[in-house]
Amino acid sequence: EGAALATGGTRRGIVVSTLAEARFFAAGGFDDILYAFPVPPWRLAECSALAQRLQEFQVLLDSPQGLEMLLQNPLPAGKRWLVWLKLDCGNGRAGIRPSDPGALSLARAIAQGSPELVTLVGVYAHCGNTYGCGDIPAIQAIARDTTAAVLEFVTA
Repeated sequence: EGAALATGGTRRGIVVSTLAEARFFAAGGFDDILYAFPVPPWRLAECSALAQRLQEFQVLLDSPQGLEMLLQNPLPAGKRWLVWLKLDCGNGRAGIRPSDPGALSLARAIAQGSPELVTLVGVYAHCGNTYGCGDIPAIQAIARDTTAAVLEFVTA
């Protein structure tokens, strides 16, 4: 019910951190879901099933190996992998650092490689490094730094 309220009743544009959540929301009529963790090889089949079932099932990529895995496992005709490049702007959990020289080449490889198989939707950053903050100004500082890093990367 909360997700339906949060989406204004559209049941679109939600983010989940587990595939159990994705299955739960898909069963509840949501058809635009982002799995906010880079796809591990052992979850590929489940992600593929969701991508085939839903209008839009989006995933994160943070490595050339992840891109190659999706390219080697295309979805059936009429479907393509919808991916966000996961940037690590200080959280240290997942993603590629926007300052990493390989980050821009990975973004270009996703965007220009085989868009009929894998399509770049955008870039994604998670401010999980705010969890240890003790006050609002510290959270705001991390949010500003993350926003600046993402905008600088996108501009490049």
